[in-house]
Amino acid sequence: MKKITFLICVWFINSYSQTDSRIYEIINAVSAQRIEKDITTLVGFGTRHTLSDTVSQTRGIGAARRWIKSEFDKISSDCNDCLEVFYQKDLVKEGEGRRIIKDVWVVNVVAIQRGTKYPNRFIIMSGDIDSRVSDPVDFSSDSPGANDNASGMAGAIEAARVLSKYQFESSIIYVGLSGEEQGLYGGRGLAAYAKENGWDIMGILNNDMIGNISGVDGVVSNRDFRIFSEPVPPTETEDERRARRFYGGEVDGISRQLARYVHKTTKTYMPEMNPMLIYRLDRFGRGGHHRPFNDAGFAGIRIMEAHENYTQQHQDIRIEDGIAYGDVLEHVNFDYAKKLTAVNAISLASIAWAPPAPSTVEIGGIVEPSAKLKWSSVNGAAGYKIYWRDTTSPTWDNYKYVGNFTEHTLDGIVIDNYFFGVASVGKNGHESPVVFPNKVFR
Repeated sequence: MKKITFLICVWFINSYSQTDSRIYEIINAVSAQRIEKDITTLVGFGTRHTLSDTVSQTRGIGAARRWIKSEFDKISSDCNDCLEVFYQKDLVKEGEGRRIIKDVWVVNVVAIQRGTKYPNRFIIMSGDIDSRVSDPVDFSSDSPGANDNASGMAGAIEAARVLSKYQFESSIIYVGLSGEEQGLYGGRGLAAYAKENGWDIMGILNNDMIGNISGVDGVVSNRDFRIFSEPVPPTETEDERRARRFYGGEVDGISRQLARYVHKTTKTYMPEMNPMLIYRLDRFGRGGHHRPFNDAGFAGIRIMEAHENYTQQHQDIRIEDGIAYGDVLEHVNFDYAKKLTAVNAISLASIAWAPPAPSTVEIGGIVEPSAKLKWSSVNGAAGYKIYWRDTTSPTWDNYKYVGNFTEHTLDGIVIDNYFFGVASVGKNGHESPVVFPNKVFR
């Protein structure tokens, strides 16, 4: 009897540390050929500038967004109407920004795959619809935007094709955002829409340029990619800022935990890839469509290629001094775009299959030989993991599965020397993002 009990305990513990074979199915289902076809179609609209033609059936952003919606509609039809597909739009008036030279409707294309248990909890994957050339207000010249950002948009469509074959506990949103090049207007509009409708957003994976492997610095790599994340939310209170001075957490905001989640998921299921955690909101002095969500208090990260080529971004199509400028189709590596699409898909699936994260994590153990943690219970969680790491480490390197309890003492682990966090674990082994302690007890 003791032997049987021991074996059951071992199985119970191991069942929350094994990989999920469905994740490998998702990776294998992502198609470079379909991504190539979709990028080619988007490039074929000539220009997708936010201020471009909206009436033509073949040219301009209007034709592009109608085609994107039709693709989401087809995917939904194939999965028994599992997607809610709609336009979300806002009128931006002339002069609201330097790049808004006439009134324009900024229109996003949204597809929601509702969760079976938490339909109002969302994880989002976004790509940008719009494109531009050298002059940001030139809305008539050809602007193929093959990599920036037909690659990210095609990735979001392909992720919807693949993940629509599965059911998830939480909801997934696939979205094409407009107005990025004019000032992040699409993201701002959807973030405000989410607030108005009370969406519980776990985070957004913003994909902006996921198709180039040959950098302007001469580096060629089809395995490296960057994950940009801000350290702490811009919405933090003064009390939270003061607490960080004494308790730490300067690099442990919700967006940074989402970035670590994608990093860990990639290293677990796609170890051939090299995810690079970049401790910065975005490229130096630049911006992306995750930022409006960060500004609204939501977690958000940017996933993109590691080696950019600036001769192929925001450029008029031309040859100058022997250099071919322009964001054209021939520079996109579709197999690489497939890999980064798979990174997104498995991260979306893992989060959507996992239970919610604990809302509250408390830590104690000041001037004691052990660290103590307690946390709020999560409906649907089979257990919890306590994570800890050296204060200089970028990743959660140590963990202990503690079962279905809401407090635990880490004997011999001195609170002063590490950072700590807690994740909930589902019966299927999928985990929530780690929650850094947000309260202290004595």
